[in-house]
Amino acid sequence: MKKYDFIVIAAALAVAGIMCLFLYGFNNNSGAYVKIEVDGKAVETLPLDRDTERVITTDYGSNTLVISGGEAYVSEADCPDKICVHHSKIHRSGESIICLPHKTVVTVVGADDGIDAQAG
Repeated sequence: MKKYDFIVIAAALAVAGIMCLFLYGFNNNSGAYVKIEVDGKAVETLPLDRDTERVITTDYGSNTLVISGGEAYVSEADCPDKICVHHSKIHRSGESIICLPHKTVVTVVGADDGIDAQAG
């Protein structure tokens, strides 16, 4: 590798680090709700400040969503890879847990994102 290659790699790593810092370091916006979508359609919206457990059943399978202590996570799923189960807990606006086999998306949204608290 030449000197130029190292400079390009270092610059790319610096840009990636700055992007991560902005995405995770400065996003202190705790969300207010969790929006559940199945196959691109909103199914239910749940408050993050109320501990609850929901089984999300679709034509493709089921996921168990748990909201506890202001954070949401998938505790169980009958999909083969269980990536959604191994995903970290979410609580900041914009964070999502996605189960591709079940076409299910769980996204944290803020109170000012136009969400109707009674939806679902």
